[in-house]
Amino acid sequence: MAPMVVDLILGWWLVAASRAQQLPRPSLSLHPSQGVSLGDTVTLRCHLPRLAAWVWLFQEGGWSYNKGKEKERDTAEFSFVSTLREHAGRYRCQYRESWSEEASEKSDPVELVLTDVRYPPSSISIHPEQHVGTGTNVTISCWNKDYGATFLLHKDGSSAPIKHQDSSGGGAANFTFLAVTPADSGTYRCSYRPRGYPFVSSPLGDSVMLEVTPTPAPPGAEEQSRANLVMALVRGFVAALVFGLGVFFVIDALSLWIQRDDNCGAPPPVTVSV
Repeated sequence: MAPMVVDLILGWWLVAASRAQQLPRPSLSLHPSQGVSLGDTVTLRCHLPRLAAWVWLFQEGGWSYNKGKEKERDTAEFSFVSTLREHAGRYRCQYRESWSEEASEKSDPVELVLTDVRYPPSSISIHPEQHVGTGTNVTISCWNKDYGATFLLHKDGSSAPIKHQDSSGGGAANFTFLAVTPADSGTYRCSYRPRGYPFVSSPLGDSVMLEVTPTPAPPGAEEQSRANLVMALVRGFVAALVFGLGVFFVIDALSLWIQRDDNCGAPPPVTVSV
């Protein structure tokens, strides 16, 4: 009897584990996705691929929240009506279906970064100038009163910072763009994360605009390019012709060599007198 009970328990555990592995992973989103200040209302939405009985929201190194979900909805919302500094952090969500005690895998993380207006915005400058030609190296510098351990560079139109850099002291960071192209044109701003608060940010500071114009080709460059193309085609044709002639002579020499061997190995002709 005991072995049968053990087998039943083991079988149930294997089935439950298999079902848990098959549960699709949920996804988590933040609303609004950026620009959330201390005291603002923010909502984290866990998007569920299946009906679930319970949904959990986890803050890494902090709190966990759980709630039952209405079956007719495919999301579960967790809202902070008035955000505090302790709400800032990295979050994941997880769910469990009503028929199972096993939970899904956790979602990919989402960061809730809160803007604290008590930190003054950083200053910004651009070098060598705002209007440059294609291929120029451009540096955007950000600095403050040494509040920040991490500086972030933002470009208008991008939902997330495009570059970040840890301050090595002195409260400054330099972001260098090598050989810029027109795609680098745009408006840039800086922010920073105070030391010891990786999910608290200063407000965005003043902006600089970078305009990259295509460098005009030197006079005669188009004609020179066409001449180079014609010369390359001629060289390719000559190379192909030489290769073809070489193959022809090799084949002809092999043919003569084979014919000579056949003649040397044949018996001498017999003359018959009548």
